[in-house]
Amino acid sequence: MGYYASLVLLLILNIWQLPGFANEVTITEWPVPWKDSRPRDPFVDTQGRVWFVGQRGDYIAALHPGNGNFKKYPLEQDTGPHNLIVAEDGPVWYAGNLAAHIGKLNPQSGAIQKYVLPDSNAHDPHTLVFDQQQQIWFTVQMSNFVGKLAPKSGEITLLPVPTPGARPYGIVIDHQNRPWFTEFGSHKLGWIDPENMRIQEVPLSRKKARPRRIAAASDGSIWYVDYAQGYLGKLNPTSGQIQEWAVPGGKKARPYGMAIDDQDRLWFAETGHLPNHLVGFDPTTENFFSVTDIPSGGGTVRHMYFHRPSQTLWFGTDTNTLGRAQIP
Repeated sequence: MGYYASLVLLLILNIWQLPGFANEVTITEWPVPWKDSRPRDPFVDTQGRVWFVGQRGDYIAALHPGNGNFKKYPLEQDTGPHNLIVAEDGPVWYAGNLAAHIGKLNPQSGAIQKYVLPDSNAHDPHTLVFDQQQQIWFTVQMSNFVGKLAPKSGEITLLPVPTPGARPYGIVIDHQNRPWFTEFGSHKLGWIDPENMRIQEVPLSRKKARPRRIAAASDGSIWYVDYAQGYLGKLNPTSGQIQEWAVPGGKKARPYGMAIDDQDRLWFAETGHLPNHLVGFDPTTENFFSVTDIPSGGGTVRHMYFHRPSQTLWFGTDTNTLGRAQIP
């Protein structure tokens, strides 16, 4: 076992001491060997390797959880990788946020192919997601676009978001293969009809809301966290009905990184508290059933990934760790 593997933080956590919550979540954290590199946005491949980017360290890396070993793939200086996803056939796709491109890494050879955004006004690809056909959809936050990349041809299509300064942020694919995204600069969600490539916007009920991350449930509902005022929200796209629940940490909880599991339970990080809290919500009972401290503190947990085969949630932290939560 390597040096950093020996530093693995395996802790049975003390649950936040509030009535009604049970201590059900175990979190393991691996210190990342490259100092202050902001490891983030992990994604588990078919071999069980956990891929992530070093946003401040200009790298892609993979963790082998079994032995704790890391492998690093350096990127050019000032790439500013923000997010990655791993294709079924092996390539690792990343958002070169500071360098206005989406990149494809061949894990076997280490070769990188870049796809430059076709509009000079689009300079900060943000979050990537695969649709049901393995096409890549992505947000371009400060430039106010949502884009689509066809992996086989490399063709990129950019769609301007109608609301000025909308800051498209988190993005997911619903069961109808439609991309949904949050507008972190407004109080709206957006979605795209993949047939006509038109963006539709859905205002939320509170104008002060600032939705940041988003999830799609199996029943078609769309969930979001309101970073500004501390709510978990649900949109019924058919009826337009919106329901919201104040999160356990209150108005200053800053809910951020978010994922949905295969029971349609929502998980998110409250980043306004140190340590950050990992919170679980069950839509069937409409209750928050778990609140757990992240042992390293977390700093800020910005994104989460649910790995169904192992029933785990993965996340990176600003305290320079990769975290895994074993959910019940």
